[in-house]
Amino acid sequence: MSSIAIIDYGMGNLHSAAKAVARAVEDTKVFITNHPDEILAADRVVFPGVGAIRDCMSGLHETELVEVIGQVSKQKPFLAICVGMQALMERSEENNGIDCLGMFRGEVKLFSDSMRDEVHDEKLKVPHMGWNQVEQKLDHPLWANIPDRSRFYFVHSYYVDALDSDVIAGATDYGVQFTASIAKDNIFAVQFHPEKSHKAGLQLLSNFAHWNGAF
Repeated sequence: MSSIAIIDYGMGNLHSAAKAVARAVEDTKVFITNHPDEILAADRVVFPGVGAIRDCMSGLHETELVEVIGQVSKQKPFLAICVGMQALMERSEENNGIDCLGMFRGEVKLFSDSMRDEVHDEKLKVPHMGWNQVEQKLDHPLWANIPDRSRFYFVHSYYVDALDSDVIAGATDYGVQFTASIAKDNIFAVQFHPEKSHKAGLQLLSNFAHWNGAF
């Protein structure tokens, strides 16, 4: 039986993510852990995240999981979600500026409070909360059986601005076009919450559970 480890570094939303992954797959052991040996031994790893990036990075350092994430992100299928994706970038504007893991070039920026929906001529609210379309920019195994521009569920005030266009796997418009997904080698990361995105989200999690990390 294959296994998927959900990294526990003190941030919330772990159980909903674990339940959604377990629901999307069969004959797979899904477990939450902060033990390096268990994370390193798993076949696949999920790096979730909600809340502030400062708390995320503090939690990673306090649980001594920065090095572990560095290892597994090079060795096996690795899925980062929401703040987990933001943590992979170089730096975030949140909390007066926070250094992140630096796995991808680019920054995490705050949505402007002056953004407008030109079609309906109304001010866009921050945080960006609710369903929005994701345009698939790369032909990736995790998009299998998910129609282009499918809707996923977002909750965030900060967005990823990736510098390298070749790693952008998905993009979404909300006042500005931002990076909704990034991919490189065995890493796939999403700003949205697949565990809250019904059919499309469950399909993405199922694709991840069957992905061998090749891209």
